Amino acid sequence: MGDTEDGVGNAAYGRKKFNRSRSHFTDRVTADSRDGWPVEAGRYRLVVSRACPWASRALVSRRLLGLEDALSLAVADPIQDDRSWRFTLDPDGRDPVLGIHHLSEAYDARETDHPGGVSVPALVDIPSGRLVTNDYQRLTLDLATEWTDLHRPGAPDLYPEPLRAEIDELMEGVYQDLNNGVYRAGFATEQDEYEAAYADVFRRLDLLSVRLADRRYLVGDTITEADIRAFTTLVRFDAVYHGHFKCNRNKLTEDPVLWAYARDLYQTPGFGDTVDFDHIKRHYYQVHTGINPGAIVPAGPDLSGWLTPHHREDLGGRPFGDGTPPGPPPA
Repeated sequence: MGDTEDGVGNAAYGRKKFNRSRSHFTDRVTADSRDGWPVEAGRYRLVVSRACPWASRALVSRRLLGLEDALSLAVADPIQDDRSWRFTLDPDGRDPVLGIHHLSEAYDARETDHPGGVSVPALVDIPSGRLVTNDYQRLTLDLATEWTDLHRPGAPDLYPEPLRAEIDELMEGVYQDLNNGVYRAGFATEQDEYEAAYADVFRRLDLLSVRLADRRYLVGDTITEADIRAFTTLVRFDAVYHGHFKCNRNKLTEDPVLWAYARDLYQTPGFGDTVDFDHIKRHYYQVHTGINPGAIVPAGPDLSGWLTPHHREDLGGRPFGDGTPPGPPPA
């Protein structure tokens, strides 16, 4: 996010044609170690920004699956500098496990002069200090399917095999039109480019609203990867995308179905407890000076509504299937 666009500095957002690059580092951490990276408790560090929707997918998955002890977490400052994500939230501005000031150091340890920028989420091999993967599309699927030996007892199946084709098809449309569509609208440099992206965003939101009118979750009757990917965009919609990215046909709170669905997930352990609206707002409004030159961070919106009753339980569904909710977040 903001860091996966080809060669775009912070001040250039909205002034240079938007192009989200594909993840350059696509090695996978698997149970059979077929890419040379075995699933191993304590070996890898997950680097995220709580501002970033792509990284937030991994935060939610890690919580739901109970991987906190097996996969340690580094949280970057939501305000990037010209070297991108930095560890200025930690003492001495250095990640205490990796010993680096900037995530780019792990990228450079893997490959110098790498293309595509420095992105989160990133999985770093702790012993070598080298980046393993920044493939945000694949990472959470592997956490769900390859890391099963390290899942907590009662962890949900977030990518159930019988539903994968339906999940994949739905996620592709959500990615193109919504997850990435809000960026295409927000960083557009031409009116027709913006209007096309705007139309995609709201067409997809309307389709999701119809789909969710009589079902609690997007695919099947439990939470899946599809819900995680929709949620991380929806939770940012009114705070950022409606105003900052000009996706202003209506707010999330003005769609009764999507607003209730988003609240339902927010109030589900593993979702809302990973969200940091302060990080979200400060990142978008202070980093994207190309479209917000004054770097003024809005005071709103009122966040109290996220904890109001949603009544989605009336539609049935079992959030964790035959499993259980995760315990309280680690201190």
